[in-house]
Amino acid sequence: MSEQFEMIAKTFQGLEEILAEELTALGANDIQIGRRMVSFTGDKRMMYKANFCLRTAIRILKPIKNFTAKDADEVYNQIQAIPWEEYLDVNKTFAIDAVVFSEEFRHSKFVSYKVKDAIVDYFREKTGKRPSVRINNPDVLLNIHIAQTTCTLSLDSSGESLHRRGYRQEAVEAPLNEVLAAGMILMTGWRGECDLIDPMCGSGTIPVEAALIAKNIAPGVFRKGFAFEKWVDFDADMFDEIYNDDSQEREFTHKIYGYDNNPKANEIATHNIKAAGVSKDIVLKLQPFQQFEQPQEKSIIITNPPYGERISTNDLLGLYQMIGERLKHAFVGNEAWVLSYREECFDQIGLKASQKVPLFNGPLECEFRKYEIFDGKYKEFKSQEEGEEKKEGEGEQAPRFRERKEFKPRREGEFKPRRDGESRPRREGEYKPRRESGDFKGGDRDRKPRGEFRGGRDSRGPREFRGNREPRIPKKEEE
Repeated sequence: MSEQFEMIAKTFQGLEEILAEELTALGANDIQIGRRMVSFTGDKRMMYKANFCLRTAIRILKPIKNFTAKDADEVYNQIQAIPWEEYLDVNKTFAIDAVVFSEEFRHSKFVSYKVKDAIVDYFREKTGKRPSVRINNPDVLLNIHIAQTTCTLSLDSSGESLHRRGYRQEAVEAPLNEVLAAGMILMTGWRGECDLIDPMCGSGTIPVEAALIAKNIAPGVFRKGFAFEKWVDFDADMFDEIYNDDSQEREFTHKIYGYDNNPKANEIATHNIKAAGVSKDIVLKLQPFQQFEQPQEKSIIITNPPYGERISTNDLLGLYQMIGERLKHAFVGNEAWVLSYREECFDQIGLKASQKVPLFNGPLECEFRKYEIFDGKYKEFKSQEEGEEKKEGEGEQAPRFRERKEFKPRREGEFKPRRDGESRPRREGEYKPRRESGDFKGGDRDRKPRGEFRGGRDSRGPREFRGNREPRIPKKEEE
């Protein structure tokens, strides 16, 4: 029996239940939902699979010590008491990511410095030497989370944020985060049962993530590596087995359509789709939403129009009015999901949303709204729909949507509860909200764009930590 230990999967606010469902499907145990996180238990194989397979996780943490501390000196003492030779040696580099929600600790950088000092002093006292701090691509990345006086020190098994799949070649202005895009798709219940359309697809994030979901291709197959591959107890054979297992991949018999009126965005999306190896599943077209016509096949729309925040548009309200007009006249009998920020924009759509889900797109508190486009009076439509559901034995739940599992509530003290009236999560002191990427501070701010993945997955070079092994080509993608 492999050793079981606790892990924490970090995510964006609003995606916790979807992440918990993913972990359930993966076979994780003791799943508990918290704020922007889901805790679970599993063995080393589960940790590898969580990093490789989860679509809505930003990073996977492995806690190594829980303790209480009222000041920085207590933090220092608790950290220095850890037998660090089990996790680090003087020849390796490390970095610290601090997340603080506390009245006692107001400066996350100060917490990072105290943790760093404790580790350095531990090695200096024992060996006379010290490991070096390296912000970019360290050998060991540590995460300390403080909620009031409750502290959790963890090993970060992911390294670079898991939203960085590896297929994105370029991006348009304010691209949709891959984790958020995948979460939006999974939230609708769509798994490839019909055509999917994004009429304002930008650099193609929603179409690519939809294709990976429809074909059940693990998002980790594109990445060059994970932090756990540098750990002293890394099991290369076990991870090779997970990496090369394509038994869960499936056929996708429908199509995904991505439209945009920007030629540059269309070009970028073409490159990204090719790099992801899903060109056969996605049809791209340079077309404004105004020219959208009724699809011949059953379809679902999932889209993220401009909000007027990071992307300016000449007539924002007019854009949303046009979206509503096209949905009413050219998408009858289908359902559409729209992510946006401003209430006045939703008002211009002019349709009654049957579902509203709060989601954060970076720092923006948005809503993801579902519109059921029907022909005729709304009461007649609902009456007919309820009759069909009763007949099919589905109760009040639409057939497309899977029944949600119930998960344990978050544990007390793990994360600070949100206060009434707060519009978004708040960090104490000078610490700025984390960037949309979800990366640790320093992260890839100065990293140059990758160029290794030109030409699709089957032309990738050898993985950084994997020697000269040939990359795996998912089913039906050999060319």
